[in-house]
Amino acid sequence: MNDISLEEIRNLSAEKALVILDEYIIAHPESDEAYTLRGLRHWALSHRAQAINDYLKAISLNPHSRAVQALEAARAILDFYHHDLYNP
Repeated sequence: MNDISLEEIRNLSAEKALVILDEYIIAHPESDEAYTLRGLRHWALSHRAQAINDYLKAISLNPHSRAVQALEAARAILDFYHHDLYNP
């Protein structure tokens, strides 16, 4: 793999970014930012479980990671309940 920065990966499509991030994480297993970015790309492709797992991994590596906000947003979206839509 060419040495590519996370900033360059951010500019790729979600599909391409996932392939590169998988390789990046193998080379940099302690990068909470890489896990967060991969989680965001999974979320963009509706891979909800993989996204949450990546957020949790990033948080385990760095409790102050921006993955904390991503996980909170994901949970808020998944927990949303609209009474009018479910009880017409």
